[in-house]
Amino acid sequence: MKIGFDNEKYLKMQSEHIRHRIDQFDNKLYLEFGGKLFDDYHASRVLPGFAPDSKLLLLKQLSDQAEIVIAISAKDIDKNKIRGDLGITYDSDVLRLMDSYKDQGLYVSSVVITQFSGQDGAVLFKNHLENLGIPVYLHYNINGYPSNIPLIVSDEGYGKNEYIKTTRPLVIVTAPGPGSGKMATCLSQLYHEHKRGIHAGYAKFETFPIWNLPLKHPVNLAYEAATADLNDVNMIDPFHLEAYGETTVNYNRDVEIFPVLNTMFEKIYGKSPYKSPTDMGVNMAGNCICDDAVCREASCQEIIRRYYASLNSLLKGTSTEEEAQKIELLMNQAGINIQDRKVVGAALQRAKETGGPAAAMELDNGRIITGKTTNLLGASAALLLNVLKELAGLDHELHIISPESIEPIQKLKVDYLKSKNPRLHTDEVLIALSTSAALSTDARLALRQLPKLNGCQAHTSVMLSDVDIKIFKKLGVQLTCEAIYETDQIYH
Repeated sequence: MKIGFDNEKYLKMQSEHIRHRIDQFDNKLYLEFGGKLFDDYHASRVLPGFAPDSKLLLLKQLSDQAEIVIAISAKDIDKNKIRGDLGITYDSDVLRLMDSYKDQGLYVSSVVITQFSGQDGAVLFKNHLENLGIPVYLHYNINGYPSNIPLIVSDEGYGKNEYIKTTRPLVIVTAPGPGSGKMATCLSQLYHEHKRGIHAGYAKFETFPIWNLPLKHPVNLAYEAATADLNDVNMIDPFHLEAYGETTVNYNRDVEIFPVLNTMFEKIYGKSPYKSPTDMGVNMAGNCICDDAVCREASCQEIIRRYYASLNSLLKGTSTEEEAQKIELLMNQAGINIQDRKVVGAALQRAKETGGPAAAMELDNGRIITGKTTNLLGASAALLLNVLKELAGLDHELHIISPESIEPIQKLKVDYLKSKNPRLHTDEVLIALSTSAALSTDARLALRQLPKLNGCQAHTSVMLSDVDIKIFKKLGVQLTCEAIYETDQIYH
């Protein structure tokens, strides 16, 4: 994989910048942590070289100074809101996050339940956490938030919220997902700290959009594509331009809320420490791009992948036509189309030749390998085997899994598990390959090639099952699918 981002430089610059920001205040900084703290695969896709756990590594460098407060909205608890990428509720994710941070040697000091108004689910969750020995704080709804500033910044507003006891200079406020009340938690704490004579600071850590890249840079356009469902729009920060005569990029929600935040800062401190939303950020990612062309190409591919994902979701009934149209517009702005994704044409051509579902993968060296549907294998499973044989230098006609070992699996699926599809999925073919590797040198050699699939591009002429999609994801393959069902059944 070509590298476009210097991760080591990023960790060094970012940690130094955060330490500098802490020193600007009374050795107390509340840092709103947006996006994913670990497993940030979007960043690693558009900035090749960015490690998915970069933010986690960063915090580990600051672990002696930092503690983590996890915010969760009482409304999300009550609605059993689900994390789309993990399929678990937000309250379950709080527990998962706490375990993950603890395993990494990070200190989670407490949980704050925001927008609390007596919701039964939130009360039960609070009791559950307290029974586990975890401190829990309640923050309440404030009438007229965020516009009624005189009420918000008063003893009847933020003053009613429970003061979160913290002991370290850097307080990371994170959450299971958007809308959890991270910013409000930080600002509430500033109010309480000020009342206690502590001039605490606030900063925001968002990787995207990257403030010192052009507005229409593919990296920033890829962020818009990723948040198309939220209607986020990148824009020039007008406050920064007015204050400094410098063009920077932010996104609409931060620009829209800044006048309110600025007034809040003035009410709390007497004057605001910031002149723009860009000032509030501590993101050094733009300074660590070492090959702009590589990041541009990776981001263009990400936009196309997001486009296909939106079409798939539209067919499933889980997104709107407007979302797909917005990403299509972003593709136009980037000057790209689906044909710029080489595997698309290869998969569709193979499907046309064979008269059935087909798949294609582009290897790191640019070589494209295809797979077709057979009586034994689905197209994606066939593709996997063909790619592994190619990487291992084996003849494509060679059977690294004997038909005799596939047939019993098919019998199990159809006769005993009552599956209508006898063909092997990608997980099943990998298990069969692993079994064959016990006796076959060729199978062992093929199996050892799996790590080389990380970062490869793939496309299928039909939508895949969840099982196949998850396997490709685990292998690090960046997959797209045509928005077409393999069968004409209504229920999928």
